[in-house]
Amino acid sequence: MPQFKEKIIANGNEISVISDGTDNDYISLTDIARYKSDEPTAVIANWMRNKDTIEFLGLWETLYNPAFKPIEFEGFKNQAGANAFTMSPKKWIESTGAIGIISKPGRYGGTFAYKDIAFEFASWVSAEFKLYIIKDYQRLKADENNRLSLDWNLKRTLTKINYKIHTDAIKENIIPKCITEHQQRFTYASEADVLNVALFGMTASEWKKQNPTLKGNIRDHATIHQLVVLTNLESLNAEYIKQGFSQKERLEKLNHTAISQMMSLVDNKTVKKLENK
Repeated sequence: MPQFKEKIIANGNEISVISDGTDNDYISLTDIARYKSDEPTAVIANWMRNKDTIEFLGLWETLYNPAFKPIEFEGFKNQAGANAFTMSPKKWIESTGAIGIISKPGRYGGTFAYKDIAFEFASWVSAEFKLYIIKDYQRLKADENNRLSLDWNLKRTLTKINYKIHTDAIKENIIPKCITEHQQRFTYASEADVLNVALFGMTASEWKKQNPTLKGNIRDHATIHQLVVLTNLESLNAEYIKQGFSQKERLEKLNHTAISQMMSLVDNKTVKKLENK
């Protein structure tokens, strides 16, 4: 899934959050460290020198990272806390294969950590500051869930707009009398895939095989642009069915329409407003 950055405000301090729309968020340790010092890299390095920190990071990786390297971790754990021991995010990641901390280069990069680890770091920086971070993070997730809920409802509504028109046209013009309910369902599914292929370039089952870990179906993961076009294709297909076009002819016509309409909607301001709701 694509990643995007969001912001939380903890007691007036901006903290970046990398999200993919799920609960697997990474919070900026660099921004949290700035609460304590103008040299956040040094603050993070000091935290990672602690034996308790290394043990915590190692336990987290053991629980959630199958590729974590336990031998390298044991070496660091035995050295942690000694005066000569040093640790950095880059060294930790490269040596142990850790995934709980990520280091992003560049002016707008920094060190990010999975939320569990970020909250642990925030406790070390300031227990009070941690509470501010958690409070606004919860606000962020609540807002995100509301947006997802609105987006889900909008998508489901758009897909249903012309559904009855489409299925009525199939029933009246394609499905013969006296066939079984199972055969009827197959015909409806076949016609649904005409639209899927015209718009998405694949059938529902093909999409599922390519995306076995995703919940829902191909239309649940469509963009607003695609859903707008889909409602138009349903109406067009219903008319083409009434006019007696074969499935092959309809697929070609619908595909040309889908391409044309998608190109027209790319910079459509009204659709962009729907996306931002």
